[in-house]
Amino acid sequence: MSNIPFYQSQNNEVELFGHAFNNQLPLLIKGPTGCGKTRFIQHMAAKLNRPLYTVACHDDLTAADLVGRHLIGDGETYWQDGPLTKAVREGAICYLDEVVEARKDTTVVLHPLTDDRRILPIERTGEVLTASPEFMLVVSYNPGYQNLLKGMKPSTRQRFISMRFDYPDIETETTIVQQEAAIDKDTAIQLIELAHALRVLKDHDLEESASTRLLVYAATLIKSGFDPIDACRAAIIEPLSDDEETVEALMEVVRAKIVPTKKDASV
Repeated sequence: MSNIPFYQSQNNEVELFGHAFNNQLPLLIKGPTGCGKTRFIQHMAAKLNRPLYTVACHDDLTAADLVGRHLIGDGETYWQDGPLTKAVREGAICYLDEVVEARKDTTVVLHPLTDDRRILPIERTGEVLTASPEFMLVVSYNPGYQNLLKGMKPSTRQRFISMRFDYPDIETETTIVQQEAAIDKDTAIQLIELAHALRVLKDHDLEESASTRLLVYAATLIKSGFDPIDACRAAIIEPLSDDEETVEALMEVVRAKIVPTKKDASV
């Protein structure tokens, strides 16, 4: 169990994932940046003792990046499997992070794997692979970034069972920050209260909220002896905005929520 990455369950997501895996169902996870989607997949892969292939999707991702391609080496051509093909062959979990960032002609290759066929045709080799019983396809995206160009097609979305993630409640998030950064509870609570204050501003002045990941970063800096106010600026505030006025306004929230060091208190 010590090799399983820490993950603090929020609802029934662990149970749902287990049922999806056992019934060979593809899974879609929706949730904001830094709320624990990737950690959850890592946790479940380790818990189920399955290899994990993770692909960070982007605009230039091609079908060949997922399936594989012919390469030239030692004067001859040979085939190299991509991460999706490796997962299909090995009975691994293939996780496509931010799948809506990939081109739609790329994600079409997923369709035969997301119905009762569970096959992967490889046009360049003429193979038609039948997925191992332990193969599982998991995709994720952030609904907050959806628009007409970046949304997932309904016909694709309905090929998956789906779960929605959000930032944890105060108690759960406190536990996560304490566990991840090995920091004291009082400091963790201050950071969580800061995050909730910043998240209120999300719909008004910020494109994204302060994520649990950023709180862990700040807690890690504080734990190592870095000044708490400066840690919050570097790990939370600066990643949220490039606008100097916005950063300074957010720093006022930090100063109201975070207890400064004795050095700062004397200034």
